[in-house]
Amino acid sequence: MKALVTGGTGFIGSHLVDKLLEKGYEVKCLIRKSSNTRWLKDKKIEIVDGGFYNEDALKKAVESVDYIFHIAGAVMSKSKKGFFLSNQVATKNLAEACIKYNKNIKRFIYLSSGTACGPCVDKKPNVETDKCNPITTYGKSKIAGENELLERAKDLPITIVRPSAIYGPRDEAIYQYFLAVSKGLISLIGFSDKYVSLIHSHDMVNGIILAAENEKAVGEIYNISSEKPYSWKEIGSVCKEVFERKTLTLRLPHFIVYAAGAVSQFFGYFTKKGSVFNIEKAKDFTQEYWVFSPEKAINELGYKQEISLKDGIRDTIKWYRENGWMK
Repeated sequence: MKALVTGGTGFIGSHLVDKLLEKGYEVKCLIRKSSNTRWLKDKKIEIVDGGFYNEDALKKAVESVDYIFHIAGAVMSKSKKGFFLSNQVATKNLAEACIKYNKNIKRFIYLSSGTACGPCVDKKPNVETDKCNPITTYGKSKIAGENELLERAKDLPITIVRPSAIYGPRDEAIYQYFLAVSKGLISLIGFSDKYVSLIHSHDMVNGIILAAENEKAVGEIYNISSEKPYSWKEIGSVCKEVFERKTLTLRLPHFIVYAAGAVSQFFGYFTKKGSVFNIEKAKDFTQEYWVFSPEKAINELGYKQEISLKDGIRDTIKWYRENGWMK
């Protein structure tokens, strides 16, 4: 089998590349020349230089592959237009190229986001049939990408995967939380417990591949997440145990989180890509329930969470230390 992976230079994309190679796939990666290829270095893959607005690059990327794993997307942008260009228009262009240049594609997998669905209503875990109510531009742009594919489902064997929050080796987002704990500080947002589905990159990649290889998954949407929700208090407690150190727990009022988001967003305007943490991200952080049910994936794909929270955090922290990201 031959697979195209977009976003192969990123956190999840690079782990997916590793797993596909391990399974014996031939792998292509569509990347921009400006991309940091540190996770792809010295691996037996074919690199296609170009972006989602280059017809020749798209043609070369999609030709002769059996699977397309569209992992690339923007998690930060200085403008709303930037999010939709990266997460909607790019998805549309890749899908159109596949329809035009690869009639024999077995599957087009799109890595969407749990934010496309939005936070839980009435504290019930989100399921795939729930009405989507994204609360941020990022979430709205990801659901727009889903819709581009659903409109082409007659011409393209698509499967959409919605991940919950993800952590693991190479991650630079939740890393900041672990780094703070390593220095003795556990931050909790607000004065009520908040719950999240949190999945290790190993389980996320397994879920993506299961969705791709199962013929019954054509045209379907799947949540891939932990099998149970965790409170941030529980996550902090596990981190404290793994680090084996005393910590100070600090609860941050919502207005402070929004203020920090505003400051970060302001300074982000002076950077090339903008800031990951902004006012909209603060809105995400202050929701009480970001919880997803993986029951459909368990029943239809045979998905199973293999990495416990404690083992996953231990593995992630070990990687950070071995690679000099923390002491």
